[in-house]
Amino acid sequence: MSTVFNILAVLVMVGVVLVLIRGLINMMRGGSGNTSNKLMQARVALQFVALVLIMLALYFSGYGPS
Repeated sequence: MSTVFNILAVLVMVGVVLVLIRGLINMMRGGSGNTSNKLMQARVALQFVALVLIMLALYFSGYGPS
């Protein structure tokens, strides 16, 4: 079960990096502030999901507090 959470956590973390890079490219090109804001919101949401998945992986693998 923890393997599934590990894989999902890695996929979401890759998503965070991709959204971050896209936001940086948008800023360097002088893109829309609205687009930058939406990308920042998406990054924060993905970071929250990644954190939850990491905590679930730790819980189900037995590394959590005893």
